[in-house]
Amino acid sequence: MIPSPFDVGAEDAIVNCVLWLKLVVESVGALVIGIGMVASFVEFARSYVAHQLRDNNSVRQTLARYMALALEFQLGADILATSVAPSWDMLGKLGAIAVLRTALNYFLTREMEQEEKAREHE
Repeated sequence: MIPSPFDVGAEDAIVNCVLWLKLVVESVGALVIGIGMVASFVEFARSYVAHQLRDNNSVRQTLARYMALALEFQLGADILATSVAPSWDMLGKLGAIAVLRTALNYFLTREMEQEEKAREHE
């Protein structure tokens, strides 16, 4: 007879794996933000030193791209956490966080598209 997944602890093992994966995905999101900040600072410093800094739009665009990507990773981590959430309260909190991050990403992407269109018209 085949033992139940509950008897062999398979459910606990899967929940632990998902939680570790969530931690990795969140860490990647944080790393992407850090890389974006460094890349934006380097771009700003080069423009400033070369006296080519007319406005900060290209620096903002660079940082916005990294932030949008990081928000996608963070949203993925929230979805992973939701898949193993133990209570309705936690599901509600994670749902609210997911909605906020999705809204942030939407408006960030929209702003980047507007900046791109403004560049094309120049």
